[in-house]
Amino acid sequence: MEFLNANLETISWFLYLFSALLFIQGLRLMNSPRTARKGNFVSIVGMIIAVIVALFHSFYNGFASATAIVLLLLGIAVGAAFGFVTAKKVKMTAMPQLVSLFNTVGGGAAALVAINDALVAVNQPISTIITIILGIIIGSVTFTGSLIAAGKLQGIVSGSPVRVPLKKLIDGLCLIGIVLCAYMMFSSNTFGYGAWLPIIALTAFSLILGITFVMPIGGADMPVVISILNACTGTAVAMAGFVINNLIMIVAGALVGAAGGILSKLMAEAMNRSLINILAGGFGDTGTTSSDTGAEMTMVETTADDVAVQMAFAARAIIVPGYGLAVAGAQHEIANLTKILESKGVEVLFAIHPVAGRMPGHMNVLLAEANISYEKLIALEDVNPMFSTADIALVVGANDVTNPAARRTGTPISGMPILDVDAAKNVVVIKRGRGKGYAGIENELYGLPQTKMLYGDAKNAVGSIIAAVKEL
Repeated sequence: MEFLNANLETISWFLYLFSALLFIQGLRLMNSPRTARKGNFVSIVGMIIAVIVALFHSFYNGFASATAIVLLLLGIAVGAAFGFVTAKKVKMTAMPQLVSLFNTVGGGAAALVAINDALVAVNQPISTIITIILGIIIGSVTFTGSLIAAGKLQGIVSGSPVRVPLKKLIDGLCLIGIVLCAYMMFSSNTFGYGAWLPIIALTAFSLILGITFVMPIGGADMPVVISILNACTGTAVAMAGFVINNLIMIVAGALVGAAGGILSKLMAEAMNRSLINILAGGFGDTGTTSSDTGAEMTMVETTADDVAVQMAFAARAIIVPGYGLAVAGAQHEIANLTKILESKGVEVLFAIHPVAGRMPGHMNVLLAEANISYEKLIALEDVNPMFSTADIALVVGANDVTNPAARRTGTPISGMPILDVDAAKNVVVIKRGRGKGYAGIENELYGLPQTKMLYGDAKNAVGSIIAAVKEL
């Protein structure tokens, strides 16, 4: 029997290791849109193997009761059904908040695992106790923080920075409470089931901290916040893996933590802001606006017919997609416009800013959904030199990522890498209204002599352009 147990442990370890290698390979394949689908499939296979091994291992060792088996199978069924239905029904525009909701579930699960470990752990080494306490804190903060982030993206919670009354006092009391609870849990007399009161209090303080952490951060920074919270979830899962000695949880959690941390840094750099500045909240609170440049900006309107003429007789047209395109669901109209223009001999390219939309790769996935070729999607550093050769640049729902104000000091977006749309011979901006972007300042691009404004819903506006091009 001992020989069989030893072999089972060895086989399980190697299967977990194989699953971890599939996770790593899946992440590597996701580096390119061309191989991302394959990477997703490879990662799914790795997770299926890991789950099967965990289930077999648990069934072999025996559960405490039949109730545990029923609850486990019920949880798998409900989770699988929820994941399948939401993945099918949720629109691409709502994908960021769905990711945040999934992150909420991950953080909550990590916190529950840590809470269970705290309740059953007695006379554990100090390293295990520290890991358990950190798992509760990080998992709980991630749970409420991700929930608020999803609410901001969905519009349930205000996307503007929300000033929490007495925030510093609340944060301070929560931190003091967390320290006191952790100290109580270090005591051998109160750890385990006897520590239920400090465990509950520690969880409550951490949940409150997650709310006060995310509420003051504006909606424009939510993609970065989600990425940071995702990294926290991975870290909490890895800690839980250390406590229960599970290799795949350690590796998977570490991968998520590292990937989320790196992505957060890259996104912050793309906005030329530090993570500390983002986490402090209040994007665009410097009080500086484009009016500092001189006279009041005048925007000149145009019509779909005029835009159609410009695009139909252009040699090269560059389309700049943004969140407004996603909200309107205009990706298929943009794809149709591209086909019509190409049939007339126009070269059509797409300029992709790394933080356009609500999450990294949002525009790539959205346009790919409309079967627009990956070769036409050009990254910022490669497309910027092409704008000077473009006869027209069509900006569809993008704002701050095209604002020339980023090139001068004293603005909320100073130093942020932008798309050099203003270098094009002609610029047309499709915009729902005259409102400002997330940074809270006017876009100086709109007042330039070569820029014309086409107001309206992106889907309807592009549809009107298509109809006008067909009549030429």
